[in-house]
Amino acid sequence: MKTRNFVIKSILIFALLIAVASCASTPTRSSTGELIDDSVITTKVKSLLAADSLLMSFEISVETFKGTVQLSGFVSSKDAVEKAERIAKSVQGVKTVKNDLIIK
Repeated sequence: MKTRNFVIKSILIFALLIAVASCASTPTRSSTGELIDDSVITTKVKSLLAADSLLMSFEISVETFKGTVQLSGFVSSKDAVEKAERIAKSVQGVKTVKNDLIIK
């Protein structure tokens, strides 16, 4: 009976360890927590860009990976490029901004 309980407890502990390890991040993949954080950052940046009178008419794509925000799309001026970058950097949790906006 003791052996059976030991085996069951061992299996449960092993399953728990596998579940925890699968949530860890790698250099090319976000952990579950980072994925949620990144989606929150992306949503905040997109909403701030959409609310800005200078940038609201442009379609700017925003992607976030481990706190690095990438902006891409077309804008009409250098001021718009700089303002979009400032807005992205102002969001809490943003580590760096990769600004790939193109002036058309």
